[in-house]
Amino acid sequence: MTVYLVGAGPGDPGLLTVRAAELLRTADVVLYDRLVADDILGMAPNGAQMVYVGRAVGDDTTHQDSTNDMMLRYGREYETVVRLKGGDPIIFGRGGEEARFLKSHGIPYEIIPGITSGLGSAAYSGIPLTYRGYSSSVAFVTGHEDPDKGHESVEWERLAGAVDTIVVMMGLSRIGIICEGLVRGGMDPQTPVAVIRYGTTPMQDIVTGTISDISDMVGGMRPPANIIIGRVAGLGGELAWR
Repeated sequence: MTVYLVGAGPGDPGLLTVRAAELLRTADVVLYDRLVADDILGMAPNGAQMVYVGRAVGDDTTHQDSTNDMMLRYGREYETVVRLKGGDPIIFGRGGEEARFLKSHGIPYEIIPGITSGLGSAAYSGIPLTYRGYSSSVAFVTGHEDPDKGHESVEWERLAGAVDTIVVMMGLSRIGIICEGLVRGGMDPQTPVAVIRYGTTPMQDIVTGTISDISDMVGGMRPPANIIIGRVAGLGGELAWR
């Protein structure tokens, strides 16, 4: 018996890995998150138990404890348990926490990577996160930190001069604060920014601007969305293929 921590990718079912598809087709139980596409869930066998364990921003933090308990219970009873996560399980997906929990209880596990939404949404918007002469470094940063930490560990002012491209995940509600911090750190207010909602899916929507005006331009946009900041964000209009 094994619990598989599986990345479902950024939304387009065609981006699911071969290994993830193999496990889904043989799963006894699938514990799935909020943003996993129906077409991907449909790969599971008819007899598989499908259990929704999705968590939205603002949900009680004890939700993870409930998910852990289910992984433990099903992991002891069934041969193949798939813990299915949007994007990649260990890029802001709590996969590391769940792996430590399983290990501490003697449950065998495997981690199956997936295309993270920050990468997938950029590619489907024609934005190369690295580009010779534009960007030689990329930082993936959460825009929504764990409130239980009691402090914010992302130092936006220092990050402004540390990397060429910044990909902010789950940061739409704080985009104004983020941009202000980057400007304080010396980033040019005219630096291009792209905000991509539902990247790689048929509902994909993109708003482009600069650090100085993007927070006003996305006033009506709602999560989930990724924010790409840097010169490469300005290439989306030229390289858009979708």
